[in-house]
Amino acid sequence: MARSRFSGFNEQLIADFRAHGGKATSGPFVGRDLLLLTTKGAKSGTKRTTPVVFTRDADRYVIVGSKGGAPTHPAWYHNLRAHPVVTIEVGDHTLTARATPAQGAERRRLYDQHAAKFPAFADYERRTMRQIPVIVLEPE
Repeated sequence: MARSRFSGFNEQLIADFRAHGGKATSGPFVGRDLLLLTTKGAKSGTKRTTPVVFTRDADRYVIVGSKGGAPTHPAWYHNLRAHPVVTIEVGDHTLTARATPAQGAERRRLYDQHAAKFPAFADYERRTMRQIPVIVLEPE
């Protein structure tokens, strides 16, 4: 039941984003840098779209698989690991990108940069024992 409420929230956010030129106009994402990530299901092959906040690193987009500090990675992370070519919607642009997990010092730098812009991510890291993945999206 909680999953359907969360799914409904995402569906409303996606519709709001697309109706307003790539900006959320209500809810907790107003004023935040948000993109829509479309991945291909790792097992099903079904395309799935998820709203995620992002930061920039030069011409690359950076997203973080925090799942609010949950003990497991978000489903979209497993999907892009299986199928790294994804579609992203940023503002009113749709792009194809290659998703690559950041490693080592680069991962730390990008995570810290993300947490500086979105302070809740520092808390998410404290809540979990897993290493939260940082994904670099490079437009193709």
